[in-house]
Amino acid sequence: MIGCQILKRKRAISLELAKKFLEIPVANVSDCMSRMTAGGATVRAMHDGSPMAGPALTIKSRPGDNLMLHKALKIAQPGDVIVVDAGGDLTNAITGEIMLGEAKLKGYGGVVINGAIRDSQVIAKDNFPVFAAGTTHRGPYKDGPGEINVPIAIDGMVINPGDLVIGDADGILCVPFEQVEAILVAAQNKQVVEAEMIAAIANGTYDHQWVDDTLKRIGCYIER
Repeated sequence: MIGCQILKRKRAISLELAKKFLEIPVANVSDCMSRMTAGGATVRAMHDGSPMAGPALTIKSRPGDNLMLHKALKIAQPGDVIVVDAGGDLTNAITGEIMLGEAKLKGYGGVVINGAIRDSQVIAKDNFPVFAAGTTHRGPYKDGPGEINVPIAIDGMVINPGDLVIGDADGILCVPFEQVEAILVAAQNKQVVEAEMIAAIANGTYDHQWVDDTLKRIGCYIER
């Protein structure tokens, strides 16, 4: 029944492929996706900022209710990133120290909550990836409804079950299943270019000519 169903994930990116993204800043991957995709500025790292990468196990929950998250903790696979769209509501926390401790113990890749968490001080000191839109001391309801392994969206960023979800101190990003390998190559190449740029800045050989070329192209008046 739509609104209250638990589906099986039909596909998922491999953990081997996902782990290669742990060495790449989310910002660089975002640049390789034309800077057109983002999970919103509100969903931010609540942990120590350690990087996250893994296949998505998606949840769509009623705001303030974590019944389906409890179920997901029982059926997720090691390395999975559990992504909960709770509507961005901050009235009640979807999860906290106890459930996240279970997720870490089971080897999950991280938890993303488009909603609130609690026990934020404990979470902030840990390296287990936790992203959320805010905090509150008020606990969750556990009545449902909700859905597992359905398409969800966070601030316009669509996440399908099995897509790659990455995150670091700058935020989260979903890379669609079909594009993961191509985006990885592009992001690795960008890493090389940026390393060369940083080296050029350090030794004083970085060429800023592109700035003046752009100003000329857009017709900017420069007083002489």
